[in-house]
Amino acid sequence: MRIVKKVLKWTGLGLATLTVGLTVAVVLLERRTHDVALPDLHASRDPAVIARGRYLAYGAAHCVDCHGDPARRGEAEAGREVPLSGGLAFHLPIGTIRPANITSDRETGIGALGDGQIARALRFGVGRDGRTLAPFMPFANLSDEDLTAIISFLRSQAPVRNPVTTHALNPLGHLVAAFVLTPRGPTGPVPQRMAAGPTPEYGRYLVHSVANCVGCHTKIDMRTGAFTGPPLAGGATHPSFSKPGTSFVTPNLTPHPRTGRIASWPEDLFLARFRMGKGAEGSPMPWPAFSRMSDDDLRAIYRYLKTVPAVENDTGDSVRTAVATR
Repeated sequence: MRIVKKVLKWTGLGLATLTVGLTVAVVLLERRTHDVALPDLHASRDPAVIARGRYLAYGAAHCVDCHGDPARRGEAEAGREVPLSGGLAFHLPIGTIRPANITSDRETGIGALGDGQIARALRFGVGRDGRTLAPFMPFANLSDEDLTAIISFLRSQAPVRNPVTTHALNPLGHLVAAFVLTPRGPTGPVPQRMAAGPTPEYGRYLVHSVANCVGCHTKIDMRTGAFTGPPLAGGATHPSFSKPGTSFVTPNLTPHPRTGRIASWPEDLFLARFRMGKGAEGSPMPWPAFSRMSDDDLRAIYRYLKTVPAVENDTGDSVRTAVATR
């Protein structure tokens, strides 16, 4: 009996030591900073550059979908430009994430940041304090020209004072932040500019580097953001933020003749769907933002999607209820 007690005692001490050690490691690793150089990019006051940044922020890059004032979400869905003052709560497996205020307010927004700091956050996922940001801004491969345009537009916004509550990570979130998240960066040479036009080449740029179609229409590990399925073959599940018990499964966008959702669509039907705007209630697809995209940009996306490898993957109904997913 005494031996059993000793074993239990030392086992308990060992577990306590491991727990304390892991907790200390998590705290230290979460606080580590990264010495990532600031991109040599600078905001412009050129109205054409600012207009391009506005188009990206409220359209193709859909910054408004995450950073828009959540109290004015109905206005944004109606196509009106709302302040990018942040605060919308995203409840994820790692905890609650709240996008920042990215208006030019110096105290609660990004007004006190340098252009290079903003560029580094978007391109490398490193914040003002050198720590890794949550990996939800897929703009590492954005061209220098487009990144400059976004920064220029953000600088032009009126300041909105809105202190945003920091993220509330759960234990899994802290582990991910400590052991998984690292600064990311471009996957190859960053283009200085991309020639816009209704071409598959430009469509690829929009799908992978601007609109992030690939990020939603590919199965991913929600804890790490890593792809776990074929690109653009769909099947990723996203819970609705406005309809509890409802989730959305992204469709297969590859040109597979049987399981590709848009494989049989003519190009004009593809454009018409985007012009319709909002789809099913609670859908994570940023239809209002994408409805603002130009015809040429939408044609470029369609023409690129026709060139990707066909993947057989029947994703079923896009809208799922809690009963249907059991």
